[in-house]
Amino acid sequence: MDDNFLTIAMFAILAVLIFFMFRNSRKRKAQAEELQAKIVPGVEIMTNFGLFGTLISIDEVSNVAEIEVSPGNIVRVHRQTVAKVVTAVDSDSPRSVEEAMEIANREAAARENNDAVVGEPEFGERVDTLEEPTAESSKRSAKKDDE
Repeated sequence: MDDNFLTIAMFAILAVLIFFMFRNSRKRKAQAEELQAKIVPGVEIMTNFGLFGTLISIDEVSNVAEIEVSPGNIVRVHRQTVAKVVTAVDSDSPRSVEEAMEIANREAAARENNDAVVGEPEFGERVDTLEEPTAESSKRSAKKDDE
């Protein structure tokens, strides 16, 4: 009886593994087809080794892609090294170190102005929270005074 259960369990595990293998291969194939549909001349791309540029042309026969990395500089790479199509970055994120420093300085100035007005504690400063007297707490204190 134990041998039959063990055999059935082994076949069940094997079936689950085979299911996941086929599922992952289908997902990978769909991702590759989606990438191939997006790769057309004129789009910004990134290669597997981190080279960014504009796709100039793809030769399907010789598997060569031509990428313009800067004006006038064209690099020839294997077609399969094209990893992804680069989309536009959000406008909120800084595009350079100078822009990031400018944003940080503006935020610091805004914090300093708000701290002077609001009187918020500085980082690491300990603040005692005081309870505002309520009707119930005043009743309790009155009872304590009576005792």
